[in-house]
Formats: sequence, C-alpha cells, structure tokens
Amino acid sequence: MADRGIDQTTHDHPAVFTVDEGHAIKAVLPGAHTKNLFLKDKKGRLWLISARQDTVIDLKAAPRTVGSDRVSFGTEVLMYETLGVRPGSVTALGLINDVDRRVTFVIDRRLWEADIVNFHPLTNTATTALTQAAFRRFMSEIGREPLVVDFSADLPQA
Repeated sequence: MADRGIDQTTHDHPAVFTVDEGHAIKAVLPGAHTKNLFLKDKKGRLWLISARQDTVIDLKAAPRTVGSDRVSFGTEVLMYETLGVRPGSVTALGLINDVDRRVTFVIDRRLWEADIVNFHPLTNTATTALTQAAFRRFMSEIGREPLVVDFSADLPQA
C-alpha cells in the first residue's frame, strides 16, 4: 500500500487464527477490528464478508442479505487461488490478489463507517490499521466497490 501512497500502520504480533485469540493484541490497537468470512454459494459464487469483530452474522440469513442462495465456507484452495491467503489470514486486503474479480466483497455498515479499520496484511502475524479514507482509497485503487450491508438487520428483533 505504501507503494500506492496509502497511509497505514502495521503492527507485528504472534499469529492469530480466530477473533477470540486476538482480543489481547487488539485491545491495545485503536480502531475497529474485523472478522472476515470467505464463503461460496451453491452456484459457485464466492463472497468475502468483512465486519466488526463483534458483529453477529447469521449464515442462514446472510444469503438473503447479500443476494445469494445458501452459502458455506469456501475451501482453502479457492481462498488461496482468489485472495492469496490461507485460513486464519483472510482479509479484505487480499482482494488485491483477486485480479479476475471472482470474489464479491461485502462489508458490514458499521465497519464501513468506522474511523479506523484493522485488517491482517495477508498474514495473521500482523495487523494493518487504515483510516476509513485510506481503506476506501485502497478499494478504489484496486477497482473494487463493496456491497455495504447492515448485518444487524438479520438478527431477530426482541
């Protein structure tokens, strides 16, 4: 990103494979931390969903929200082919590797509106912080327009 003039700060840390494993590391880093899901629908379409780490994503309701059929987790092979990452390192920044645009990028509204967003920089041994303006510039630089959705609307109302 630096070669594109996009300001960012990267913090190295021990490998983190799940949202829960990273709480202590993330506690000292400002901004919205993410969870990222790599999904495939029964027609073979691929989806990357990025949301704040505390967002509840109902995988039964998500297809309706993103305009798809039933979804399941994509395979490690597909993940590496399209995003260039392995499980535990899934990140919106991996979209830079999806030159064939096989993956539809979906971002939760709360993350899209956060002042600072944190993603793995293609490896789970670091976290890269970007201002929202820098993240949107990154998306523009790679020619991607995310589908912005509100996953809280999928939750049953009390």
